[in-house]
Amino acid sequence: MKLPNLAFSPRQIPSDIALCLVFFTRLPLPVFDFRGRGLAAAIWAAPVAGVVVGLIGAIVFATAERFGLAMGPAAALALVATVVTTGCLHEDGLSDVADGFGGGKSRGRKLEIMRDSRIGAYGAMALALSLLIRWSALSELVDPTQALFALIAAHAASRGVLGAFMHILPPARDDGLSAGAGTVSRETAIAGAVLGAIPLFLLGIGGAIAAIILLGLLFAAFHALCLNQIDGQTGDTIGALQQVSEIAVLLVASVALS
Repeated sequence: MKLPNLAFSPRQIPSDIALCLVFFTRLPLPVFDFRGRGLAAAIWAAPVAGVVVGLIGAIVFATAERFGLAMGPAAALALVATVVTTGCLHEDGLSDVADGFGGGKSRGRKLEIMRDSRIGAYGAMALALSLLIRWSALSELVDPTQALFALIAAHAASRGVLGAFMHILPPARDDGLSAGAGTVSRETAIAGAVLGAIPLFLLGIGGAIAAIILLGLLFAAFHALCLNQIDGQTGDTIGALQQVSEIAVLLVASVALS
């Protein structure tokens, strides 16, 4: 029996979650047979991978606090845990987009710079600011429970918007990660967005509403920016969107929870 209006059946739920965990994390997972299931079809489950990443960061935060560390060092160690868990997947996208959009004069040159593995001044600054803002927001939290809520909400919601972004914007290249992932259906995009929004209510009703509004504004602004710069989206822009969305939710959490 298929769920109404969704692009997957209950039998595919475990494999879709496993596919997103394999793609979005570097956790030592067993080998799965996805039977031709692509990322575009499974990306509704990206928020589940986000919950896992956030939970790992929260465990490290709580452990550090348990051993007497102040919130600042605990927040730093939590960030280390999350980027190690993801293999800096999204941070790489953020730095590439900053270098390409900041340093390229034409669409072709921007895409060329984004594909270059070397990092430039724009990319280095974007990474530094991303880490600084996330650390400062987490440092404002006063106990591990608040860190747990903030990290789970931020990592789930920031991945919940990715399917919608891939659905609305066409790939800017004929090859590459985004083009190879396939086309995200409207139903899959909605399912991912709803699933990603649910953990935002850990921030309280007011915090959830504020986060949803802020995420919507950032989504619209980044959508317009990508259209203006490269006429579409790439894997790097998807990573950059996750980063700015994670930052937005952590900033809201630092106010709503503390």
